[in-house]
Amino acid sequence: MGPLKGIRIVELAGIGPGPFCAMMLADMGAEIIRVARKDAKDPRGKFNVLHRGRPAVGVDLKQPEGVEAVLRLIEQADALIEGFRPGVMEKLGLGPDVCLARNPKLVFGRMTGWGQHGTLATAAGHDINYIALSGALHAIGNRGGKPVPPLNLVGDFGGGGMMLAFGIVCALLEARQSGKGQVVDAAMTDGAASLMAIIYGLKAMGTWTNERGTNMLDGGAHFYGTYECSDGKFVAIGSIEPQFYALLLQMTGLDDPAPAAQMDKSRWPELQQKLAAIFKTKTRDEWCAMMEGTDVCFAPVLDLDEAPNHPHNAARQAFVELNGVTQPAPAPRFSRTAPEIQTSQKAPDEVWADWGFSTEEIAALKLNNTIEI
Repeated sequence: MGPLKGIRIVELAGIGPGPFCAMMLADMGAEIIRVARKDAKDPRGKFNVLHRGRPAVGVDLKQPEGVEAVLRLIEQADALIEGFRPGVMEKLGLGPDVCLARNPKLVFGRMTGWGQHGTLATAAGHDINYIALSGALHAIGNRGGKPVPPLNLVGDFGGGGMMLAFGIVCALLEARQSGKGQVVDAAMTDGAASLMAIIYGLKAMGTWTNERGTNMLDGGAHFYGTYECSDGKFVAIGSIEPQFYALLLQMTGLDDPAPAAQMDKSRWPELQQKLAAIFKTKTRDEWCAMMEGTDVCFAPVLDLDEAPNHPHNAARQAFVELNGVTQPAPAPRFSRTAPEIQTSQKAPDEVWADWGFSTEEIAALKLNNTIEI
């Protein structure tokens, strides 16, 4: 099951990007044990989609026996995921030097906002702060308006958890050749900056400006943006290429006597107003009937209730229902080693036993209050 079947990973429980990274790897078939604080309960339960596909055990890491138990897990693991501030793992006695001494092939994945070093490394922060520092937040928003946070997709998940998952898999492949593990330092500031590669390139060319809402991909262009329909719902248009733009003009009846002047920025505000008026003449469903599936580069803007039920998403099974909770399916797809959400529910004792702990050892750890009872 899944291309990462046979890979074992220890996850030190955290929030946001660390669990997302672990979710991605678990979806791909990795066997992951999530080490949480002893007796810690997740108030969201089955609704915490980021925790899917892997069992959790509670451990008191303030006790030497707890640290030793986790080190025993690490000895058997291919990789570790942790999302504490720099220095916390070292204070716990679980820093890279200690872990790699116990398991020289270990990939030690570290997830932070600012990185393991730098002038801000020890400061607190959240997604919005990390994407602000990378230049990403400044670029997102309407003309003349303030920067708009793109949920927490760019920092936490795209620039954070996904980059860490990529880094861990890269390091695992390298370890197979060298026989040596290493530390993966994934910082959300670095990752968010990486996601901005094309924009920095366009800026260097002189085809992108720092003024929000005036560029081709930020809503400034009339042929790349969202438009409200007569029913208050929205559609998204991305008619960049000349042949797609010509089709947009044809299907909307936009009175633009000079299609070749598509990239004339001075005309964008005027043409945007014209298109806005045209799209207001029909409902979203009426525009879908005309444009969906054509080369206009069109899609309806769906809410979180509508998206899972769209025929295209349904055909690809892009969403699944697990324990009554609708959620995104594992991605990407594989032709042979199909990923799936691991749903087996094991008790903590079974999980410890799977990782080599005897019944007597589990009982002893419970007796001295090191692990959850």
